Amino acid sequence: MTGFRGLSVDAFTEALGSGAPTPGGGSAAALSGALAASLVAMVARNTAANPRFADRAETLEEIAAQAESHRQRLLGLADEDAAAFERVLAAFRLPKETPELEGARHREIQASYRGAVEAPLLVCRQALEVLALAARIAELGNPNAVSDAGVAALLAASALDGAALNVDINLGSIKDESYRTESSSAVQDARAEGARLRDETLATVRTALR
Repeated sequence: MTGFRGLSVDAFTEALGSGAPTPGGGSAAALSGALAASLVAMVARNTAANPRFADRAETLEEIAAQAESHRQRLLGLADEDAAAFERVLAAFRLPKETPELEGARHREIQASYRGAVEAPLLVCRQALEVLALAARIAELGNPNAVSDAGVAALLAASALDGAALNVDINLGSIKDESYRTESSSAVQDARAEGARLRDETLATVRTALR
């Protein structure tokens, strides 16, 4: 099943808990990132509309626009992640009665696993961008909404870490060692930068809440 972005929250969470293989953790991670982006946009727009912050309204509107772009992309990635895993499942159902069929099946399995790596890797990258925006909005946003900025950072960090787990599990089935090394390195870098941005944002939030 794919095409989740048009579902209600109730319908999506019902599908997530249905026992079907999709949507799964990758789609949930992407949704977490989209929720984070929505919160960033909300704080930015709320602050920009307040005359007290007129001096930074243009910057805030730019942050809101960037967050909206990430929200849309992450919602799309929820579908892409599910579609990628469905391709993996379909590949394993291919016939293998002859050497030719077995070879074609093996190639499709490997190609499908690459797709199952690329989708969550894109979620990691998008979530990292949202984390950077959350860090900015924690500094620039209305102090009355600083807790929302903190929640955005936590949701984006969860999206990144969750998607990274999906990259890790699918990399284990790929035979191309150079591809595995390159993708694993990209995930490790994203995790490290994401943790830094998360901690930086939460420190800003906690200071503001004192």
